[in-house]
Amino acid sequence: MSAGSVAVVVTEEIGVPSWDLYELSIPCTVFGKPQPDLADPWYDLRLCGTGERGGADGPAGAAGLALRTPYGLDDLAGADTVIVPSVPDPCVEEGAPLPPGLTEALRRAHDAGARMVSLCTGAFALAEAGLLDGRRATAHWMHTAQLAERYPKVRVDDSVLYVDDGDVLTSAGLTAGLDLCLHLVRRDLGAYVANQLARRMVVPAHRPGGQAQFIDLSVPAADDQGLAPVLAWARAHLDRPLTVEDLAERAALSPRTFYRRLQAATGTTPLQWLLDQRLARAQSLLESTDLPVEKIGELSGLGTANNLRHHFLKRVGVSPSDYRRAFPRTAPDIPLAG
Repeated sequence: MSAGSVAVVVTEEIGVPSWDLYELSIPCTVFGKPQPDLADPWYDLRLCGTGERGGADGPAGAAGLALRTPYGLDDLAGADTVIVPSVPDPCVEEGAPLPPGLTEALRRAHDAGARMVSLCTGAFALAEAGLLDGRRATAHWMHTAQLAERYPKVRVDDSVLYVDDGDVLTSAGLTAGLDLCLHLVRRDLGAYVANQLARRMVVPAHRPGGQAQFIDLSVPAADDQGLAPVLAWARAHLDRPLTVEDLAERAALSPRTFYRRLQAATGTTPLQWLLDQRLARAQSLLESTDLPVEKIGELSGLGTANNLRHHFLKRVGVSPSDYRRAFPRTAPDIPLAG
C-alpha cells in the first residue's frame, strides 16, 4: 500500500472566501500532516493554485484570503490524486466561468491517470470538465438541483455523503468532505490507519446514513400563494388521515387541478409532499422532545412505530433512534399539532 501524492486545487487568484476555508483545510489536515507511526512515507501534499505559479496578485475581498501556492495547474497531471475542494460561489450560483485553464488541467490530470476527487461544490469543476458524464455523483444538498440541471449527463444523488466511482469520487458539503478523505485513506492504507487517524481527529471513522438526514424536507421548491393556506393547514393537522381529496376540497379545487398545482409548486406529488411533511414533523419531534417513537409516529401521521422506522430509513437513511442520537435535544418542546 502506498500513500502517493495529493494535489489540492486552490482558486487563489480570486481569493478564498472564509467560508470555503473549511473544505480547503480538510485535505490539508488529512493528507498534509505526516503520521510516521501509521504510514511512512505519508502523503505528499501539493497546493496547486489556478494562477501563474501561485500568482495571487488581486485582492481577496472583505470576506476572503489571497493565497500564494508553490505549485500551479500544470502540476495536477503529476499527482496520484487531485482534489477540488470547492469552486467560487459565482460559478455555482450564477454560472460564471471557472478559473481559466482549470477544466483543461483537470482533464489532463485524469488522462494521466490521477484519481479525481471533489468536495462540496468542487463537483461543478469535475462536471464542467466532463469527468462526471454518465457517472453517479453528489455535492452539498443545497446545490445538487443546480448541478443536475446544469449537467444533465451527471446522475446526481443528493442522499449520500460521498460517491466512490473508482477513479472519480465526489462528496457532499462541509464535513462530508472529511468522510470522503478518510475513505481515501482507508482505500490507500487500510482500515486500521484510517480508524486511527479518525480517532486523532476526534471524528467517527464512518458515519451512519447519508446527507438525506440533513435535508430540510419541509422546504418547497417553489411557492404558490393560492395553495399556502391549505398547505399550512395540512402541516398543522398531520396527525389526521389526510387524503388528496381532503386537501383539494379544502382548496376548492378538483383533485386533478390540486395535484397539478402542488406538483408545479413543490416539484413532487401530493402524496409524496404529505409523506415529506410527516417525516419533517417526525424529525422535529425527535430533535426537540423525549417522546417515544410510537407517539412520534402517531403525531406525525405515520402511524405505528414500525411504519415510522420503515419510511425514516428509506427517506432519511438512518433509523429514528440513530437520528435522535445525531441531533440531541437542544431546544424546548415544540407545540404538538392536534
